[in-house]
Amino acid sequence: MSAGPLDARDLAARIAPHLALLYPDEHAEVSARLVGLAERYAARLAGRAVDPPTHRTACLITYGDGIRRRGEAPLHTLAVFLREQVGDVLSDLHLLPMFPWTSDDGFAVVDHRAVNPALGTWDDVAELAADRAVMFDFVANHTSSHSPWFLGWLAGDPAYDGFYVERDPGFDASRVVRPRTSPLFHAYLRPDGTQRWAWTTFGDDQVDVDVRHPRTFEELTDVLLGYLDRGASAVRLDAIGFLWKESGTTCLHLPQTHAAIKVWRALVEHVAPGARLLTETNVPHAENISYFGDGHDEAHLVYQFALPPLVLHSFVAGSTARLSAWADGVGPVSDTATWFNFLASHDGIGMRATEGILDDAEREALVERTRSHGGEISWAGRPDGTRAVYELNLSYLDALCTVEEAHDPAVLAAKALAAHSILFVFLGVPAVYHHSLVGSPPDLEGMVESRINRRINRAVLDADRLTAELHDDPRRRAVFEGMRHLLDVRRRHEAFSPFGTQRVERLDDRVFAVRRGEGTGDELLCVTNVSAEAVTLPVRGLDVLTGERADPLVLRPWGYAWLRPEA
Repeated sequence: MSAGPLDARDLAARIAPHLALLYPDEHAEVSARLVGLAERYAARLAGRAVDPPTHRTACLITYGDGIRRRGEAPLHTLAVFLREQVGDVLSDLHLLPMFPWTSDDGFAVVDHRAVNPALGTWDDVAELAADRAVMFDFVANHTSSHSPWFLGWLAGDPAYDGFYVERDPGFDASRVVRPRTSPLFHAYLRPDGTQRWAWTTFGDDQVDVDVRHPRTFEELTDVLLGYLDRGASAVRLDAIGFLWKESGTTCLHLPQTHAAIKVWRALVEHVAPGARLLTETNVPHAENISYFGDGHDEAHLVYQFALPPLVLHSFVAGSTARLSAWADGVGPVSDTATWFNFLASHDGIGMRATEGILDDAEREALVERTRSHGGEISWAGRPDGTRAVYELNLSYLDALCTVEEAHDPAVLAAKALAAHSILFVFLGVPAVYHHSLVGSPPDLEGMVESRINRRINRAVLDADRLTAELHDDPRRRAVFEGMRHLLDVRRRHEAFSPFGTQRVERLDDRVFAVRRGEGTGDELLCVTNVSAEAVTLPVRGLDVLTGERADPLVLRPWGYAWLRPEA
């Protein structure tokens, strides 16, 4: 499923055209240094290879301190919780930034090469990697304003010359696309008392690096390959679409950004064949999928950003018409690249991917659902100075429900599991946020106290209390047990290969229906009712989730079935 390592000459040839675009005057020298770097890491890893994703692959998304126990390193607590409570139904772990940081809950990184002492050590990371494949988060676009790199740049240290994007009166930034409404440039005080202005896509404590300078790109590459050396099976490239800056452009999805990722893919595959790169670009669907390149030369995994809001819309509207129409155009990518599917994450429910899919009234209905629960809306700035809805800030499980429904554990669990039934059968690799897995409610208090909208979905859980609640609390128990059952059945069926096929069927607007595994001998018709009405479908077969035979299939409100179809 993945290419084997190339020799140094072939590797150089593979990255040459991309480096020529990035650094036309220095590409030969840069290539020689990058190939040498990759060769050194490959020798250290001694032929380590990573198994490709299969139908048994499913990922948990979590912070290193999302679950804590007094007196323990949180990374160790997480390893124990996963081992004792979750088991092997989740094969992979996406560990959100685990490095020293100053803001944005880890995404303003001070040191990309160190584990935050408040979380544990590299030994604790190794403990997690011993049980399951671990994906590290690489915040490649920016650093903390307290990073030694940035402080060195501010001080004029020649070692960091060119590491950051200084304000240039000749640079036309009028078309720059922003995910924030804060100023694009901020001033910083230098040791000599003067000021220096730097580019800040995400805010004053997250300063964009400047990969237009080869030394910056080479330093980032060393960080990336170092993660493989530390046991990463995959690396998530955070906010990667903003990486390259070019005057007069949007500075988003530029050809040079794609070229940089293609170089990284080649180097990663050389150092640890099978290791994967995941691109994070919360943008409209057509822009997002460009990060697959030709299916073999760029990202191995791309976030399916349209899926969360479209599934949510289906439950709010009681209709899968929009979801089915969009999903009908989603198919296999290649034998080395596929989708990374999710519903909830550490961020809010992104809305940019719905542009061109949902109309204004449908988008407004999701905004109103969020506000009805006390959630918040995060905004993005447009080049013309106006703003647009960027994301909805609320727990995904509660967003599926009306306020009244969210107070009924049985209804909330039914909707949560129905939504995740769609997630688990959709083509690609499924990923579950830990708060969804354990049925957490929104942390309204944490959001209000911190004045950070995304904190509504980032509560820290006490390990012992959580373990008790998974047995005693009706909401948590029903969601957790239902999730584990779905995941356990899923990993038993090759129909769910992330590189397989899927075919959407229009059986009823209230039902999302997708056929997986056609021609494999393990074909399944997976159907989910998003409405509060019982639905009867003229299909028959064995439901592998329950072991019961249906003829015809009757779905209760928010019911689902994975049928082995019969003629």
